[in-house]
Amino acid sequence: MEKKSNVKWVIIAVVLVILLFFAFIFAGIVALFFGLSEAERIGTGNVALIHINGLILTEGGGGFFDEDVVSSTKIKLDIEDADADPTIKAIIFEINSPGGSAVASEEIANAIKKVDKTTVALIRETGASGGYWVASATDYIIANRMSVTGSIGVIASYLDFSGLIKDYNVTYERLVSGKYKDMGVPFRELTPTERILFQKKLDLIHEYFIEEVAKNRGLTNEQVNDLATGIFYLGSEAKELGLVDELGGEEEAIAYLEKELNITVEIVEYVEKPSFFDILAGTLNEKSFFVGKGIGSALTEKKANKLEVWA
Repeated sequence: MEKKSNVKWVIIAVVLVILLFFAFIFAGIVALFFGLSEAERIGTGNVALIHINGLILTEGGGGFFDEDVVSSTKIKLDIEDADADPTIKAIIFEINSPGGSAVASEEIANAIKKVDKTTVALIRETGASGGYWVASATDYIIANRMSVTGSIGVIASYLDFSGLIKDYNVTYERLVSGKYKDMGVPFRELTPTERILFQKKLDLIHEYFIEEVAKNRGLTNEQVNDLATGIFYLGSEAKELGLVDELGGEEEAIAYLEKELNITVEIVEYVEKPSFFDILAGTLNEKSFFVGKGIGSALTEKKANKLEVWA
C-alpha cells in the first residue's frame, strides 16, 4: 500500500512539471507580444550607474522568485541608452554577481567594449566567473579587498533520477532521432562516451573564457591559464595577480573618473521596473543550460537542478 502511495506522488509530481512547462510556454508568448520594461533613470548626472546584481541570464528577472536575476537583454539596452546620451561621460557597472549564462555574460561584455566612453567595474561582495567576465570588459576594475572574484572555470552538474524511477518501477521510454539527443536527461545515467563529450564542451568553454579575460585585461593566455583553475580570489589577491586595478568602493570609482575625465561626478542611476508581464514570465522562466556560475552562486542558488553548465 505504501508503495502505491509513493507511486501516486511521483505521478502527481510529473503532472505538475508538465503543467509548469506549458505555463512557461504561455509566459514566453505573452512576453514576446508585450515586450520588455524599460529602466527608470534616477537623477540627472553625468555618470551612469548600472547595476548587475544576481545570476546573469539572457532573459529573466522581475519574477516573484527571480529577484536575484539580471537580464543581459535589459542591461544591453541600458548600456546603449547611456552611450547614446551626450550628457553621460562615463558608466559605472556595480557588480554583485556569481556569474550565469556564458552567452549572457559575453553579450554584456561585448556591449561594454562597444561603449565610446570610460567604463568602470565596481565589484561589491561578488564578481566571480561570468560576473568577472563582465567586469574584465571595462576600462578599470575596483573591488573591495574582501570581494569574491576570479573563479575562471567551468562546472556542470545535474541530478540523476534513474535510480529513483527504477525503485518505483517507472520506465524511461527512450525515443530519439540522433543517438546523443537525450544526452544529460535526468532519467538515465550518462554513458562513458557522453561524459567524455561533455567534458570536451566544458574545456572549450573554458578556453573561450580564458581568451576573453586575457584579451580584456591585456594579459597573455598563459598568464590567465595559470589563474583559471576555478579558484576564487579575494579582491586583495586579485589585485596582486592583475585581475583588479584598485581596491576600494564607490568613492574610489568616483575619484578615478574625476581624475581621468577632469569632471565633477554626478550619478544618474538606472533602475529596472518590471511590468506585470515581466513578473509573469520571470516567475515561470527556467533555463536548462547555464555557464558562468562561480563559487559565489553556491551561496545564492535557489533553482531546481537540471543539467546545468556553469563557468
